[in-house]
Amino acid sequence: MRVITTNQLSYGVPVLVILPPSETKSDGGHGAPLDLDTLSFPELNPVRKRIGEAIVDLAGDLDASRRALGLGTTQLAEVDRNADLWLSPTRPAIERYTGVLYDALDHASLTKAGKTKAAERLAIGSALFGVVRAADPIPAYRLSGGSKLPGMPTLASIWKPELSPALDAVDDFVIDLRSGVYQQLGPVRGAVTATVMTEQPDGSRKVVSHFNKHYKGLMARELVRTRRNVRDVNGLAAVLSDAGQRVEIAAPDQIVVLTD
Repeated sequence: MRVITTNQLSYGVPVLVILPPSETKSDGGHGAPLDLDTLSFPELNPVRKRIGEAIVDLAGDLDASRRALGLGTTQLAEVDRNADLWLSPTRPAIERYTGVLYDALDHASLTKAGKTKAAERLAIGSALFGVVRAADPIPAYRLSGGSKLPGMPTLASIWKPELSPALDAVDDFVIDLRSGVYQQLGPVRGAVTATVMTEQPDGSRKVVSHFNKHYKGLMARELVRTRRNVRDVNGLAAVLSDAGQRVEIAAPDQIVVLTD
């Protein structure tokens, strides 16, 4: 591994950061009900419709929904969300997903220019939608990347033939911050991934689990706020280094962010 210095920044190529989704989602919204034609990557709409109709049908059987979605007894309201998928109000995806990563990203505190950049630079992986852009209007729903819907193949086998080509066709430099299960839905050829590790006083390292999401949220925030575009792992690492993060390059398609 090698540490990156700030003079290795590259310019001129748009960047797309793909975030993981979250199981927790905000309620409500002021947008019209879900219209697949309003979403980015319209070539994914046939699969989106197929999966959407499947979870709406599944919502008619509470026990089957609980088993397929891995819900506890206090989470059964999630089934109602799925039942109303085509009827409930929408809001921008970046406001729909919540939790540790999205708290660190703190989209609400961005300037108007920052929010414009977020709409251009951020996408979010999804078991239901495959991937959406930050500003795409979506409803609340419940479906995880590892869920197995009755009578259907795995979500990975459904999504991969459609999602990977769609993402591979993106001209931007792609930084894939999705977790493993969502990367498997649609691997992106040539994308840079990130690993967050803690470094102990004796020099030993281990992969961060919970706070992994926090640091990836901070990474996304810096990539939205920066005035610079990056075109490779060197530029990515330089932007993060400028923001005070300890970054090493592990491979041409992988960086490591170190924490104490």
